[in-house]
Amino acid sequence: MCRNIKTLFNFEPPATDDEIRAASLQFVRKLSGFNEPSKANKLAFDNAVNEVTSVAKTLLESLVTNAESRNREVEAERARARNASRFGVRDE
Repeated sequence: MCRNIKTLFNFEPPATDDEIRAASLQFVRKLSGFNEPSKANKLAFDNAVNEVTSVAKTLLESLVTNAESRNREVEAERARARNASRFGVRDE
């Protein structure tokens, strides 16, 4: 999975439309190999982002779980701790 695509399911508050679109954009960028498509490919690229966004939103709305919702701040802190132990802490 692309490192920039974050898990969006089972968080409180739920993922926003902007977060779903950002993940979809990263997914299409990864698949196409384009960070920014040429004029010739822009329409196809934008259509793909729109379609992936729609499908991702449908998926997230249809998933169910009995697990307790995760907290974004707690998960972000856990990620920072993992990164610190993996890469070391930088003094800035």
